Amino acid sequence: MTASTAIQASLTIPGLPEQVHAARAFVGRILGSDHPCAFTTVLLVSELVTNSVQHSSSRGPDGIITITVAGIADGVRVQVADAGGASVPAVDRAGSDIDEAGRGLCLVNDLSAGWGYDRSQAGLVTWFEVKAELP
Repeated sequence: MTASTAIQASLTIPGLPEQVHAARAFVGRILGSDHPCAFTTVLLVSELVTNSVQHSSSRGPDGIITITVAGIADGVRVQVADAGGASVPAVDRAGSDIDEAGRGLCLVNDLSAGWGYDRSQAGLVTWFEVKAELP
C-alpha cells in the first residue's frame, strides 16, 4: 500500500487502558506493515488514545473513544474523538528526560507533520497527520 492509497476507516472502543492495544492493532491492520507511515502512525495513535483514557471523560467502561484513519495526499490523518475533559491537549516540555508522563504530545508534535484539536459540546477531537518521506 502506498501513502496515496484511499483509506477511510474508524473504530470505537471503550475508554479503558487495555483498549489502547486494540487501537494500535486497528491502525496497523488498516495501514498494513508496508505502508510508509505505518510505524509512526501506530505509535502516535497509541499516545493519543492513552491521553483519552487518562484525561477525558471517556475513561471507564461506559465511555467511548473513536479512532478514524483517513488517507491524505502523501500520508495519513488520524482523529481520536472522546468526551473531552477539564483541559485541552498541550505539549509539556517542562518534565525531565526520564519522566514517563507528559511525553505523548511531545512525540505527536515532533513526529507528525501537524496536529491539533477541535473542542465542541460533543467532546474533543485530537488529530495528527503523518506524511510519507520522499525517496
